[in-house]
Amino acid sequence: MTEHVRVGVVGTSWFADGFHLPSLASHPSAEITAICGRNRERAEELASKYTIPQVFTDYRVMIASGTLDALVVVTPDALHYPITMAGLEAGLHILCEKPLALTATQAKEMYERAEATGRKHMAMFTWREVPHFRYLRNLIEQGYVGRCYHCLLRYEGAYGREASYAWRFDRQQGSGILGDLGSHLIDLARWYVGDIAKASGHLATYVARPGPDGQALDPANDSALVALEFANGAQGTIHVSAVAHVGDRGQSFQAALYGEAGSLELDFDFKEAELRSLRAGEEQWQVLRVPPELWGDETNSPPLDMQFLAPFVNQSVGPRGFINAILEDRPVSPNFYDGWKAQEVVDAAIVSHEQGRWIAL
Repeated sequence: MTEHVRVGVVGTSWFADGFHLPSLASHPSAEITAICGRNRERAEELASKYTIPQVFTDYRVMIASGTLDALVVVTPDALHYPITMAGLEAGLHILCEKPLALTATQAKEMYERAEATGRKHMAMFTWREVPHFRYLRNLIEQGYVGRCYHCLLRYEGAYGREASYAWRFDRQQGSGILGDLGSHLIDLARWYVGDIAKASGHLATYVARPGPDGQALDPANDSALVALEFANGAQGTIHVSAVAHVGDRGQSFQAALYGEAGSLELDFDFKEAELRSLRAGEEQWQVLRVPPELWGDETNSPPLDMQFLAPFVNQSVGPRGFINAILEDRPVSPNFYDGWKAQEVVDAAIVSHEQGRWIAL
C-alpha cells in the first residue's frame, strides 16, 4: 500500500476552492503538491490558502515536474481531454470533473486509455454522494420500486439568466446546461434504473450572450428537455435549466421513480429536502428520514445549505474516495466508463435536436 498520494490540481475556480481543495486537504494521506491556473495571481492565492508548494500556469510543465502521483482536473470542459490524456501518458491517476469530455468519442478514448494504463480514474458526479440521493439508491436496491416504469428527473437553477459571457454556454468550450447539470441527471438515471437505449433531445437558448473578448458566440443551450428509453423498457424524462428563477431555493432538484412495487419521490433544494415513499397497495405517502450513518462523521444532518458539500469532507467519497482507491488499490466509482456513458446520451440528445428524431445508443 502507498502511504501517501501527491496530488496536483488543474483549475482555480470557485468550485476548486469550495469543493476539491477542501476535500483533498482534509485527507491525512493526500499531499497537494502543485496547483495550475492560467491566472498566476489566482493560483498563488489558492496555493497560499491551502499551503501548496508549487504553482504553475501550464499543466504540461506541472505534469512533467515529476512531483505528482495523481491529477485532479477542474477546468472548462474543452480542456478535460488534453489534460487527462497528458496525465495518463505520464502514468498519473486522474480525477476529472463532469462532463468527462466534449464528445463521446473523446470520453471513450479517455476511458480506454485509463484502463490500458491501469491507473485509477474517477468522473466527478457529485450527486451520487449526497446522502438523500444515496438513500434513494439504497431504497431502489431494497425493492421499493420493483420493476421501474418511469424515472423523472428535474434540475433547475438561475445562474444562466445574466446576459454575460460564460464558458459553459460557449459551444467551443462546453455543451451548455445539458453537459453541466444534464450529465448529472443522466448519470443518476443510469445509476437508478440502468442503461439508456434511446434519447430524444429538445434544446433551447433563451439568453443572448456576448462571446469572449467581444467576439461572436457560438451559443450552447441554457435549457434542455430529454426523453429517454431505458434498455429494460422503462421511460424517462430529464429537464435541466440555467434560466429558471428559483429564488432562495438556490437550485431546485426533483427525482421521481414509479414502478410495479411502489413509488419514490425526492424534492431537494438549498432550503429544504423531503424524500417520500408509497408502496403498492398503500394510499398515504410516508416521509422518510435519511439514516444518520449516511452523513459520515456527522451525528445529525447538517444545515441544508451545507448538505451538498458535507459528505465530501466528512466521508471517504468524492476526492477523498479517489485518494483511498489509490492507497488501497481498489476500483473507483463513478469512473470514466460512467462519464463516457453519460456523454453518449449528451451527444445523442444534441443530434436528436438537430435532426428531429430519436437516437439509438
